[in-house]
Amino acid sequence: MRKHSGMRPQDVVVLLKILTLNSASWQGKDLATALFISPAEISDALRRCQYARLLLADGRTVQRQAFLRFLRHGLPYVFPAHPGGPAQGIVTAWSAWPGLEPAPARGELGHVWADPAGSAWGLAVPPLYTTLPSSAHNSTAWHQLLALLDVLRLDAAPQRNDAYELLCQLLPQTL
Repeated sequence: MRKHSGMRPQDVVVLLKILTLNSASWQGKDLATALFISPAEISDALRRCQYARLLLADGRTVQRQAFLRFLRHGLPYVFPAHPGGPAQGIVTAWSAWPGLEPAPARGELGHVWADPAGSAWGLAVPPLYTTLPSSAHNSTAWHQLLALLDVLRLDAAPQRNDAYELLCQLLPQTL
């Protein structure tokens, strides 16, 4: 086994995707295609997740409660997001969830992943993993889950709690 040198952002994305599949019949190549990540990187991510005890030894079953605790308490510190300047892109964080959006100050911009194909303007938030904007184009539900991760990463306390509760509701209880 390769040396474990900590979790990587794509590991979080892989676990989240597995939880959304609702079935144990997925293969690594399915994850690779859906996430625009190489099959080798998927295999490495699965190994790291097993080592971190977020994935059972079977390599297929996500430890849902442990993963949710990691998202709530670890994600903002391990993979924080710091908005940059204005950019054109795809809405993320609470900009993708109008119910979570804080009352905007006059002239305040929302948050986006910089993407020339996007139709919104806002403060650029680096995506958790570089291929996420591409994978978000494939499914509105997937895009919204990724946006909730960005709410957690931005660490805005009131919205963070709401985002966590919503994430718990949206992710299936069992595979």
